Amino acid sequence: MKRIGVLLCGCGVKDGSEIHEAVLTLLYLDQRGVERICLAPDAPQARVIHHLTGAQVPEERHMLAEAARLARGQIEPLAQVRADDLHGLIIPGGFGAAANLCDYAVKGRAMAVRAEVADLLDALHAQRKPIGAICIAPVIVAKVFGSRGIPVEVTVGDDVGVAADIAHFGAVHIMRRVDEVHIDRPHRIVSTPAYMLGTNVAQIAPGIEHLVDAVAKMA
Repeated sequence: MKRIGVLLCGCGVKDGSEIHEAVLTLLYLDQRGVERICLAPDAPQARVIHHLTGAQVPEERHMLAEAARLARGQIEPLAQVRADDLHGLIIPGGFGAAANLCDYAVKGRAMAVRAEVADLLDALHAQRKPIGAICIAPVIVAKVFGSRGIPVEVTVGDDVGVAADIAHFGAVHIMRRVDEVHIDRPHRIVSTPAYMLGTNVAQIAPGIEHLVDAVAKMA
């Protein structure tokens, strides 16, 4: 059976993984008979947000423990998962992807990607295994590979500012609609805008389904 990793980083759009994007990913993987391996860094979130008020609150939450809510407890620490364990990987978006898996949310073009995330992406790419990136997560892929001189192609929709940052990293941004994906076949990378463009779960669902389909077929 194919095994696709789903890289999470908390639970909630404002400080972790975007819940709709994550659940749709899990749903479509299940529907295709793919074994999904949920994983997350075993480390504190960059910040904690009260999702009702939008205010930052002075408490500490851990990515792995919070992401376990989405995975119904079936989740592995990122550091314990190797590329050899997977046939591919999908990264849902959410503010946490830009703040926990990297620090793009704070540093913009001066961002760095969490070392264990970059290591897994590098290993998967070296093994020619597909990588899917949803919403803002393509920025992570662009930074990891673009900074290594690998001109991967990704989409975040039509956000001019983020597209310029992606180009700055050495990657290529391709404009796509919310219900579309972009497939970089030479590098086996699939991306879709999701909530970078969409305003509700019905709008983002087709793009995520297409992404899961493409990653599963390439795995």
